[in-house]
Amino acid sequence: MSPRTEKQYEDIREERKIQIKNVALEIIFEEGFQNTSISKIAKRAGISKGLLYNYYKSKEDMIYEIIFEGMDNLMSIFDPNKDGILTDEEARFFIDEMFNMLRSNIKYWRLYFSVMLQPKVMLLIQDRFMKMMEPFMNILVSYFKQKGAENPIIETRMVVAMLDGFAFHFILDPKHFPLEEIKKRLYEFTKTMKP
Repeated sequence: MSPRTEKQYEDIREERKIQIKNVALEIIFEEGFQNTSISKIAKRAGISKGLLYNYYKSKEDMIYEIIFEGMDNLMSIFDPNKDGILTDEEARFFIDEMFNMLRSNIKYWRLYFSVMLQPKVMLLIQDRFMKMMEPFMNILVSYFKQKGAENPIIETRMVVAMLDGFAFHFILDPKHFPLEEIKKRLYEFTKTMKP
């Protein structure tokens, strides 16, 4: 048997990181961020604490990576052609994909909201989060200006708050929250704005 290549080692490392992050999400989902420790993560992942520290310096470092991987995925579906202009079709695509992401990775979104609701944890991500959100907000403001909104900044804030609210209520009660009906109402909202 020949020795592993550098690519094989990198693949193994990536698989292990994914495993560790998934375990961390499970424990945070079950016990909350404050009650999650590196020891618990390592034990459930079936690795030593020392090995886990080869991947992450701390629990906070791991959370930072998990949060921003999810945010990068979310931002990748917003203004998909990256021209800085949001069309009605792109807005509907974003709504569709965002709701698909909610359904497919509820553990991530529980972590996201738990971070947002904990000031000490939010401090870890605040700077990068605000830089990431700025172009998103600016594109939405331009979208609502183009739609003839009286106050595009208020419209933007309202829509972002509504999306956060929908996501929050869905993760609290995924079996009963009417995600599809909400999505249809959001489509109607984008149609009723003045052209």
